[in-house]
Amino acid sequence: MNILICDDERDIVSALDIFLRGEGYNTYTASNGYEMLDIARREQVHLILLDIMMPEMDGLTAMTELRRESNTPVILLTAKSEEDDMVRGLNLGADDYITKPFRPTELLARVRSQLRRYIQLGGSAEEDGSLLRIGGITLDDKQKKVKLDGEEVSLTPTEYDILHFLMQHPGEVFSPKELYRRVWGDDPFGAENTVAVHIRHLREKVEINPSEPRWLKVVWGQGYKMEKDPSDQGGQA
Repeated sequence: MNILICDDERDIVSALDIFLRGEGYNTYTASNGYEMLDIARREQVHLILLDIMMPEMDGLTAMTELRRESNTPVILLTAKSEEDDMVRGLNLGADDYITKPFRPTELLARVRSQLRRYIQLGGSAEEDGSLLRIGGITLDDKQKKVKLDGEEVSLTPTEYDILHFLMQHPGEVFSPKELYRRVWGDDPFGAENTVAVHIRHLREKVEINPSEPRWLKVVWGQGYKMEKDPSDQGGQA
């Protein structure tokens, strides 16, 4: 698997490069957004570790450009003082974030989690998929496709996994921490912000009116749920 590390701090890039190669991954390195985009367009990249504050082209600008042409998973590398920028990055399509300084074991767990979902979303003919339908939202897990009223919707791997999980449990409410555990497969540190941003972004793609969602609901003080479709027993198509 190929991982692209983008950070303007050479010591961080070098340490991540050595660590990830030691875990068996192939790596590419970049020091700004321009270099990251160039490599992502030329090489087969399965995951990007992206710093926010960089010269020439920062991580948020690079994220915007990347999402116009690719759904490659992105983990933001952020400082504690960059929380607002982190939320913006998640809004722009980042899949997760990790705050500097971080423990290698924590980084590795998040890397493995994102790569696992990316491989699954890429579609495996060996996996028996199921067709889920709630309202006008249809999810074909065999082909890894989502449609809204017959029109295909482009989702990031994380957005797909959230939607798939909630559609498998219509009517059930999941707290942000529980949803993070079940979808990310990781300890729910910072789960509230991360999950909230992904839910909001997902609504914009699968709800006809995101400001008044019909299916993907917030249960105040408790969490999130996918409404049951009264015309569809159990959500199965």
